[in-house]
Amino acid sequence: MYGRDPWGGALEINATDSATDDDRSRNLQDFDKAALSRNLDETQQSWLLGPTEQKKKKYVDLGCIIVSRKVFKWTVGCIIAAALIAGFVTLIVKTVPKHRHHNPPPDNYTLALRKALMFFNAQRSGKLPKHNNVSWRGSSALQDGKSDGSTTFKNLVGGYYDAGDAIKFNFPQSFALTMLSWSVIEYPAKYEAAAELTHVKDIIKWGTDYLLKTFNSSADTIDRVVAQVGIGDTSGGPDPNDHYCWVRPEDIDYPRPVTECHSCSDLAAEMAAALASASIVFKDNKVYSQKLVHGARTLFKFAREQRGRYSSGNEASIFYNSTSYWDEYVWGASWLYYATGNTSYLQLATTPGIAKHAGAFWGGP
Repeated sequence: MYGRDPWGGALEINATDSATDDDRSRNLQDFDKAALSRNLDETQQSWLLGPTEQKKKKYVDLGCIIVSRKVFKWTVGCIIAAALIAGFVTLIVKTVPKHRHHNPPPDNYTLALRKALMFFNAQRSGKLPKHNNVSWRGSSALQDGKSDGSTTFKNLVGGYYDAGDAIKFNFPQSFALTMLSWSVIEYPAKYEAAAELTHVKDIIKWGTDYLLKTFNSSADTIDRVVAQVGIGDTSGGPDPNDHYCWVRPEDIDYPRPVTECHSCSDLAAEMAAALASASIVFKDNKVYSQKLVHGARTLFKFAREQRGRYSSGNEASIFYNSTSYWDEYVWGASWLYYATGNTSYLQLATTPGIAKHAGAFWGGP
């Protein structure tokens, strides 16, 4: 009798075989050795060993996501390593001596410029801004205009004091503003390099804002201009004034008279030059620049129509006397031409007769 050996070989079974149990045992051992000497495929292994158990992976629940424990350990390890490296680098950076490149100290010209501009901050009148860089100065003369009942200009707060006293003269103040504006027009890059461009423009605007208060700047035609605020009586009278009583402007408690003029070509043309030149400085502020140009036109028209010297018959002749107005015609017309491009101002400024009256050809042929 033959049967199929499940391990790949033929198996002969003889029912009539009288072999002993020992012989059968030896035969089975031979079969087992033959079977074990052969490689088993997966199916045969499954029959012999049964189904294999798969190793379960371990996971970590982070709440929002679930990751394997191996990935979690690697991630945490990388974070810790990165933190240690960053801390080590930071420690090295902070402990290593730093070689900082300091800006060179300002040259003497820059220092002189800053001190010159600081003078204007010290001479400011009115309600001072917080950024005024003269700590010992405060707001002053806040009643200018209101304390004189005879004037129509009730708000004359602001501007600059003339010198050690507290008089505000429009004539020298206008010339100073024109020269400041001219310097900015010619050398804006130099001011920028000295970090003073914003400062000098602020100084100019403080002055031009005040000048716009000293006449009807919104009108096309005017009949008067403020010449000065305060009085400098040098006769030694008993009444307190800006020469008799030298005090800090912050301590002024006496009324300050306002001097107006109705025929003052020199003053009006000088003020026109100040506003016209400043309009070029503030050309990036179109509204304010146009306001300055309009005021300059109005003033120059007044100067041409109401001729006369501002210092005639008043105390201004003691301090800042004017001998004529022809040179102010040339000066004011020149700046109005640069500000507006209107050639009529250029024609007036170059008229030989006006230049001759102004003394432009003095000493020449």
